[in-house]
Formats: sequence, C-alpha cells, structure tokens
Amino acid sequence: MKNIVVLVSGGGTNLQALIDAEKRGELGNGKITCVIASKADAYALERAKNNGIKTVTLVRKDYPDVTAYSKAMTEVLKAENADLVVYAGFMTILDEQVCSAFPYKMMNVHPALIPSFCGKGFYGLHVHEAALEKGVKLSGATVHFVTEECDGGPIILQKAVEVKNGDTPETLQKRIMEEAEWKILPKAVQLFCDDKITVKDGKAVINE
Repeated sequence: MKNIVVLVSGGGTNLQALIDAEKRGELGNGKITCVIASKADAYALERAKNNGIKTVTLVRKDYPDVTAYSKAMTEVLKAENADLVVYAGFMTILDEQVCSAFPYKMMNVHPALIPSFCGKGFYGLHVHEAALEKGVKLSGATVHFVTEECDGGPIILQKAVEVKNGDTPETLQKRIMEEAEWKILPKAVQLFCDDKITVKDGKAVINE
C-alpha cells in the first residue's frame, strides 16, 4: 500500500474529493496517511481530522525563507514515508530540494489546460480571470508531476470544461472543480498507486 501525503493551504475541496474516492475504493493501492497544511486555520485540517487522517501544520511564516521551509517540508515528508505527495490547493512555493527528494512522486492539479494560463502568478481565480479575458471556449484542469519549473512537469491527465456565456471567474472555477479537478485528481492518484504511469522523454505515459 502506498502512503499518500496531501499538501493543503485552504478549504480542502480537492482533499475531500480524494477522501471520498478512497472511501469508494478508487485510489487503487494508495491510502491517505497524512495531511500537511501551510496555514494553521486551513479548513482542510478539519476535513482530515473528521476522517481520522493524521495532520501536520507547517506554517510558512514560521520560516525565514523558501529554503528553510522546503528543508522542513522535505524532512516531514520523509518522516511520513511518503510514496506520493499531492498538492491539493497548496499555495506555498517549495524549492528544488523537495523535487529532488521525490522525483516524479509529487503531483499537482492546475485549473486550466496546460500550457495555457499556467506558470508564475496563475493560481486561484487569476487563472479563470485570464481565461475569460482571452475569450476561450474551453478551459479545464490538468494533473501534472511537480518539477522545479512551475506548472512545467509532465502532464498526467487533462479534462476540458465548457466556458459558458456570462461566466464569471467564480462560476467557471466552480464548474472546473466539479467537472474536472475532482474527477481527474483521484484518477491520477489511482494510476500512480497502481504503477500505471511511467515518465519517458519528459512525458508521462499511462499504461492501462
């Protein structure tokens, strides 16, 4: 059984999608063993506690810089014997020491179809504001491996979502979460835990 450690910063809706998927037996050979929050008041911690999952609070502002915070995170992840690290609304930057310690063992869900609307500054509602400003007819979500390049790791899964007339950043965000993020993130985790993903020439290949 693979140990899944989930990193969170806020409400934890993607964490909840993972918890629900595990209860339905849809995480394959994986089990959520720990949730780590970058904020002490993150509601995601309550979701974890309500489901009997261990929690750790590693507050970003308690550390002087990204390097020190990343070192502490790496130590906690190693102590938790993490086989897979999932960014689920984790809004804190970590440096290359974490990626080096867990190569192709960290994944993130991004609320757009990478390579559109991604990279530095594209997070939360900013992504949906940019998509609407551009007038795209399709947006969606991407699950990718985390590497040193922001949103630049191998793409695992993507799902398109229709952009509708009159959409606001908030309505588009909600639809993408419900129709894409909450579906492809648990699926990507299941594929990883069942050893169905290989990375070849910088691309993630699904071996179903």
